[in-house]
Formats: sequence, structure tokens, C-alpha cells
Amino acid sequence: MADALQTRAEALQPWLSALRRELHRTPELAWQEFATAAAVERELDRAGIPHRRIGETGVLGVIRGARPGGAVALRADMDALPVEEQNTCDYRSAVPGRMHACGHDGHTAMLLGAARLLAEERDALAGEVRLLFQPAEETGGGARAMIRAGALEGVRRVFGMHVATNVPVGSVGLKAGFNNASVDVFTVRVQGKGAHVSAPQRGVDALYIASHIVVAVQALVTRRTSAVEPLIIGIGKLNAGTAYNAVAESAVLEGTIRACSPQTRADAKAMLEQTVQGVAAMYGGSAAVVWDDIASVLVNDEAATAEVLGLVRQRRPDLTPVTDRPLDLAGEDFAEYLREVPGVFAYLGTADPARPETHNSIHNGRFEMDERALAIGAWLHAACALHWLGEGA
Repeated sequence: MADALQTRAEALQPWLSALRRELHRTPELAWQEFATAAAVERELDRAGIPHRRIGETGVLGVIRGARPGGAVALRADMDALPVEEQNTCDYRSAVPGRMHACGHDGHTAMLLGAARLLAEERDALAGEVRLLFQPAEETGGGARAMIRAGALEGVRRVFGMHVATNVPVGSVGLKAGFNNASVDVFTVRVQGKGAHVSAPQRGVDALYIASHIVVAVQALVTRRTSAVEPLIIGIGKLNAGTAYNAVAESAVLEGTIRACSPQTRADAKAMLEQTVQGVAAMYGGSAAVVWDDIASVLVNDEAATAEVLGLVRQRRPDLTPVTDRPLDLAGEDFAEYLREVPGVFAYLGTADPARPETHNSIHNGRFEMDERALAIGAWLHAACALHWLGEGA
């Protein structure tokens, strides 16, 4: 039998779907979520929830209970991707080359649904709930901006979630410990010396050096790191040269490192720099590496995960907890919150077995979700906040 909070969440389903579709039509890239932030503020105003901007596009809402107590935080990311939508639904993206292909429109709608549910509980709350509507998850930096602005000050627990197209709607992935890899982006700039291709001895071939760097970097994973700890060093882009008959004077490579522990992350970065510079020097050139720190390793707190898992099993027997999700080397900047406060990042099933389109991967122009998950997500956000405040976590 459904509890009162579940019944209220399910009653929001039409509104949640309409809101998610509104956001889906107008996707905005990282740090450009102006219309999305305005829509969030509109809904918070309607619910009587005070809020303030963080930076230009972040929004922090605060629900204060009638009684004193601690604070918990709930987070949703808002940015979209530079992906062309290939779906033909009537709510498809109206912005060419941009799409909510990662479900952040759904995340935002779920948290706004939870905000409505929690606003109705003000008189029973002991403490406050922080609602973190975060920009720039896809590029990294958004979580750190919220933290720098004080969004986590005094917070005891933090919760967030992501849609999962590889599990059916009604499933909730909850796994303590490691969940997502760290993400570092690197740019390698190789400097050589130009010359005519007929006289290679007069130049230093940056393209040749870059090619050897690609091969050498791949060997770092297979020969210099543990075979039992996953690590990815991938180079996805190489630009070099200006003419078919000229020795390339410069080259630029771009890639990423994904690691499962802070130590492996640090070791891999050091090895890559050493390898890049060594290979360049071997062939008479030079090279420099520029790093962009996107996200840390995401580690769910053991105690907080057990609390949420117990809550789901006790309150929602209709949901299926999934505690053995496979390792995932995708990144997620919710990790930055978990470095500051104990908390949980969950994965919410959004696949409908009868609709193949809901099984498409995220970051895909045909991404879609089963919108029944929206009410589940709204309930889970609200239930966690009420549980943690009620239990005095």
C-alpha cells in the first residue's frame, strides 16, 4: 500500500511530465542555463520557497522547517549537451545542435517536484532543506561553484541521482563506495620544426612525435598500471601539419584519463607527462601538457547509502534496489559534494521494456526516458530529506 508521500508524488505526474518537456524543448549548454534557471525560480516562487542565484545560472532554494535542526542538501544538474536531437516527439529540442541527451531536464523536474512535496511539510520539518539547482555538470566546475558559494555550509547529508537507461523504471541503483571515475582532460602541445618533406633532417616532425605519443600512452595502461584496477587513458583528437609535402611544425592532441582512485589518478597523470616529454625529446622536439580537472572519483558514503537503501526497502516495496551495479568509468561532478559531506548518488531506472527508445544510451541523439520515473525521483529526493532530518543524521 502506497504511503502518503508516494501518493502525493504520483499525483504530480502530469505536472512533472509537462515541466520536463518544457525544459526539454529549450536546452542550454553549461554556464548558459538562463531560461532554465528562470523556470526553476518560477516554480520555487509558486511553491513559496525562497531562493537566490549562485553565479549567473545556479539557483539555491531553501525550505526552512518550523523547528530548529540540521540541514540536508538535494542536487539536480540543469545543463544540456551539444547534440542534435533525432527524436520526432512533439517536445523535441527547439534549438538546433543542442539537446537534453543526458536527462538533466528530468533531474530538474524531479527536484522541483520534491520541492513542492517538502514545502507542504514545513510545519513538520526540524531543520532545512537546501535545493541545489546546479549549472555546468557536463563540463565540470558547476558543483565547485555551488560549494564555493556556501551551498553546503552546515549540511549533514547530500543526495543526488542520475537517470539510467540500462535498468527498467522502478529500479534504483544504490551502491556504497566507488561509483564513478575521476575525469581529467588533457591537451598535449608538441613543438617541432617545419621543413620540406624532401629534407626531413632539416626539421623536427611534430606529427611523427604525436603518433608515437599516442602509441606510448596506450602502453601505460597495459604495462605500467595494475591489471586489476580499471584505468582509461584515451586520446580522441589529433591535429597536425599544414601541407602534404611539409614536415609538421606543431601538433595538438586531446584526451582524457578516467581513474577509480585518487592515487591511480595522480600516478597516471604523472606517467603521462613523463611519457609525453620523453617521447618528444627523443625525436628532437618538445611537448607540454595542460590539464582540465573535470571531476573527482565519486564515492558514496557507506552509512548514508545504507540509510537510503533501508528507506527504499521499508517505504517502497514496489521499487527494486540494485546494489551491484557494474563499475562505471563515466564521470559525475556530484563527486565534489561527496568530498565535503557524507551522502549518496543514486541511479534511477528509466527504461520501459516495451519501448526500445528508452534504452538508448545517454549522450545520444535518440535518448529518451520513461517519464513514470519522474514521480519516483521526486519521492526519493523528498523521502531522503525527510528521513535524514527526522532521524537527526
